[in-house]
Amino acid sequence: MKKLTIKLLGLAVLAIPFFTSCEDEGGEEPKSDVVVNLEKGIMNGSLEENYTLDASVTYTLTGTFLVKEGAKLTIPAGTKVLVDTATGVPREKYIAVLMGGKIEINGTAANPVVMGSKRTARAKNGDWGGILICGKAKSTAGVNVEAEVGGLLYAGTDTTDNSGTINYLVLLNSGTLITEGSQFNGLSLYAVGSGTSISNVSVKLGTDDGVEFFGGSVSVSNIYLEDNDDDAIDWTEGWNGTVTNSYVMHTMKFSTVVEADKENGHPKLINLTAVSTVGGTALQFKAYSGAVIENINLSGYDKIIDMIKADNPLSEVMIDGAPADTTASYNTGTKVDVSGWTWKDATL
Repeated sequence: MKKLTIKLLGLAVLAIPFFTSCEDEGGEEPKSDVVVNLEKGIMNGSLEENYTLDASVTYTLTGTFLVKEGAKLTIPAGTKVLVDTATGVPREKYIAVLMGGKIEINGTAANPVVMGSKRTARAKNGDWGGILICGKAKSTAGVNVEAEVGGLLYAGTDTTDNSGTINYLVLLNSGTLITEGSQFNGLSLYAVGSGTSISNVSVKLGTDDGVEFFGGSVSVSNIYLEDNDDDAIDWTEGWNGTVTNSYVMHTMKFSTVVEADKENGHPKLINLTAVSTVGGTALQFKAYSGAVIENINLSGYDKIIDMIKADNPLSEVMIDGAPADTTASYNTGTKVDVSGWTWKDATL
């Protein structure tokens, strides 16, 4: 019995390292598939935790990338995200921040964040869906409204909702088809609240709108919109924020500089310059929408103001303190100076 006891004790001692090792290995939670992909430079899937991209890596967007509620995606200055145009379906390639999620794009003038494809000419239907942010601010469409994209929900009652920060961002070749007759924008802001900060954004060569507001109260500043096929700035659902310092350039076919639709939330456009070499319409107001515009300079457009509803009073559109005048050219305002905005032309 004595020898047997010693042997059993010896086996127990030998087993201790084995069990300790198993506990150590089991103590660390496995990484999610989306994080494993990000560490390989691939953006695809649903992010459910805070994560910071590496500016030294060029990321490839291979599918839909969602920032879920409670998660935050941080993108440092100089980061590049290249859309995979060789495989997959273009309409499934976009970055969306869901209600309760956040994005922090921390570009600089010297090192903006650039996303899109390397195409140097505007595509027929766009290469990807751009960035979509779903906030909890108000929309005249209701609460928990379903967007036309992927069943994403947006809108609540928090006008000061904060979805993060965007600073020095360049978006290229967005506007791919969602369904026939419906397309993505470069930057889509669904009921985004005033606690969100957006400035220094360039959207170029998109096949739909440059930036569109679906309700919400977010304001943006310093935006450059060049050769987007549909509207440069579009809003609906009672958006009531402000766009300060915007410059629009049209050298190709397009729809309008501004398209406003549905209820008038009295949004403001302060310091708007738009230049066209191909004619076209500048300001279009549908339904009973309107705006307050201060300091506007338009050149090269065939039609300045287009009120779609005949009974929509021109007083809904106030320009420099007076109701809009369909006979005015609005070409004497101080132009927005973009000569120092070298970041706007960054490429992949």
